[in-house]
Amino acid sequence: MGRVSIRVAGIAAATALLLVAPAGQSEMTGSQSNDPTAVLGDNLARLLGAERAGLQRLGQRRINRLSTSPAVRDARRYDPKWLDAQPVAKGGEAWTCLSEALYFEARGETVKGQFAVAEVILNRVASPLYPDSVCGVVHQGTGKLNRCQFSYTCDGRAEHISDQRTYRRMGKIARMMLDGAPRALTGGATHYHNRSVDPGWARRFPRTASIGQHLFYRQPAAVAAN
Repeated sequence: MGRVSIRVAGIAAATALLLVAPAGQSEMTGSQSNDPTAVLGDNLARLLGAERAGLQRLGQRRINRLSTSPAVRDARRYDPKWLDAQPVAKGGEAWTCLSEALYFEARGETVKGQFAVAEVILNRVASPLYPDSVCGVVHQGTGKLNRCQFSYTCDGRAEHISDQRTYRRMGKIARMMLDGAPRALTGGATHYHNRSVDPGWARRFPRTASIGQHLFYRQPAAVAAN
C-alpha cells in the first residue's frame, strides 16, 4: 500500500509539472514583451531611424554648418579661401547697394576689414540718426561733392566694377551680413576712416576697433549725424 501511494504521488507530481510548465512558459513570454528595456530599445531604434532620415534631408553642407561651433564658423567666414569657395551670391536692391559699397570702399582691405565696413553700414541702418535702408545709408548725400557719407558716391569720378572676382567676394559678404551674420568686429561702430586721414569728428567719437587700414568709431547718441 505504501509503494502504491508513492507511485500515485509521483504521477501526480509529474502531472502537476506538465500542467504548470506551459503556464510558466507563457508567463515568461509575457514578461519579455513588457520588459521596459525591450520597449526602450524599440523606441531608440525608431528615433535613430527618424534622425537618419532627417539628416539625409538636410544635406551634408547644412549638417556641417549646424555641427560647427560659432567660433569656428567665424574663423571660416574670415578666411578668403573658404569665402571664395562658397556659391555665388545674389539678391535685390539692398544686396546690390551693399555689395557695391564694399567693393568701392573696402576691396583693398582684409576680409575682416570688409566685414567691418559692412557692419558700419548695417549699424547705420539700425540707428535712428540715419536712413532706415541699406541704399539710403550708402547714398546719403550723393550728388553733393565731397559731402556724402561714402566718398565713392560723391568724389566726382565715375566708378566701374572691373575686378569681377573681388566683386563676387563682396557679394558673398553682403549676402551673409544681410542674412544675419553677427556684427561682432566693430563694437557697434557707425563711422570709420583710413589711417592716412584725420577727420575732426574722430576726436569726438569713441574709437571701437582698429582693423586693417581703417579705424572705427561709434557715434555718441548726443551728436547729430555728420
